[in-house]
Amino acid sequence: MKIGIDAMGGDYAPTEIVRGAINAQKQLSENESITLFGDKNQILEVIHKENANESDFEIVHCSEVIEMGDNPAKAFTKKTDSSIAVGFKWLAQGKVDGFASAGNTGAMLVGTMYTIKSIPGIIRPAIATYIPVSEEKYNLLLDVGINPDCRPDVLYQYGLLGSIFSKLIFGNHNPRVALLNIGEEKEKGNLVTKSTYEIMSDNQEYNFVGNVEGHDLFSNDKADVIVCDGFVGNVILKEAEAFFHILKKRKVNDPYFERFNFENYGGTPILGVNAPVIIGHGVSNAKAIMNMVLQTREVISSNLCTKIKEAFN
Repeated sequence: MKIGIDAMGGDYAPTEIVRGAINAQKQLSENESITLFGDKNQILEVIHKENANESDFEIVHCSEVIEMGDNPAKAFTKKTDSSIAVGFKWLAQGKVDGFASAGNTGAMLVGTMYTIKSIPGIIRPAIATYIPVSEEKYNLLLDVGINPDCRPDVLYQYGLLGSIFSKLIFGNHNPRVALLNIGEEKEKGNLVTKSTYEIMSDNQEYNFVGNVEGHDLFSNDKADVIVCDGFVGNVILKEAEAFFHILKKRKVNDPYFERFNFENYGGTPILGVNAPVIIGHGVSNAKAIMNMVLQTREVISSNLCTKIKEAFN
């Protein structure tokens, strides 16, 4: 297994990216390796400073970087020797088994759609986030940012994507899939959620359990997968991050609340595309990057993309 990492992506690249990769490499098995895409001299400088072995990594030199402020589509097409563009080229050619970056999210999405593309049958891919409901369990929330406006058929597919993810990554045998709404009754909501409820309730592909409200997000009682559009999902995600930072500032230390720290997950996969692509947070430090690498390994080893292809074929 080869895990591709954008060494130049993120606010603290390449130092924190390479440090995170070094820490992750120590946890990989003999048949697992990391390929770093970026400026070779800068990468080697960090490796030597950390007293790590450069032979532990494959380094692919890239002369360009897609910056956080760059226009995603223009940058991806013009900066063909950037770490993101080259990383996607290697992923499309099968030279790496997965590709992850904490860099320009828009460029990662553009790269995904330009190179490896959506799985046939997928209307729109999604990204998901973990919602801790206890010290041991998570709910899955999707979409959290790719698609701010969704049709009912797109939301229906998110239910299937989330169900497959929950089975493979969380180990839930028959995940309960719910639709986020302003009330539990099927008559509640706007035109989109009402229509979505109708098609979700009449399906044989996953275990739909009805509507849930906002306070059910952090409960283990009703659902394992919660579906919403990317606008609502992104607001929820940012609010959860904000509350975590408030708790840290007020010096509230609790194992449960620590599970809201994005550093513990590192990134989230794009669901519904032909190969594993993981998007990390732009402010990722070495711990977050380490977990982003390990998350990529988990997605690759679970054959998530293959299982989704089988479901939609």
